[in-house]
Amino acid sequence: MSESLDRSVELSAGESERRQRFEALCLPFRTDLYRFVFWLCRNRSLTEDVMQETLLRAWRSIGSLGEEKAVRSWLFTIARRELARTFERKQLETIDLDTALESGDAALIADSSTEVNDMRAALLQLDESYREPLMMQVLFGYSTEEIATHMELSVPAVLTRLYRARHLLRKKMLGEAPDESRDDELP
Repeated sequence: MSESLDRSVELSAGESERRQRFEALCLPFRTDLYRFVFWLCRNRSLTEDVMQETLLRAWRSIGSLGEEKAVRSWLFTIARRELARTFERKQLETIDLDTALESGDAALIADSSTEVNDMRAALLQLDESYREPLMMQVLFGYSTEEIATHMELSVPAVLTRLYRARHLLRKKMLGEAPDESRDDELP
């Protein structure tokens, strides 16, 4: 993708140098940048919009780029921030909770299938030292750092407990006998 930008406008010598610098530094990373933005948002039209805004912001601030070796990370940072700005501006429609419950929408009714009940039972069978960090991460969206702070553990210890909790949960759900030899080795 080393194609040049549209050159139909006559540019001054300084603008021409600026354009050449932008093309030389930024355009080789367009494919990587597109993949990165698409990976973040999983939406092609949003990816194209963010790409356009990212390259426009990069064009406007190409003079502030100090080290040319940092172009890729610089572009990725601009893209990540532009995507965040997009979601900050997006206003989600809200409705009154009582009105939603009165509508009788099937999505609002608690699912009481056997799979859900089995999962709940398996979660409750986990040792608290495994269940607590798993619930904090999955249900409450805590990061491993936040879990570590809350539980007064190191981040590697939290990661170990999360791994073991998932492993034990998977075994319980598949009906396999859990490997009890590792339970006593809590970090």
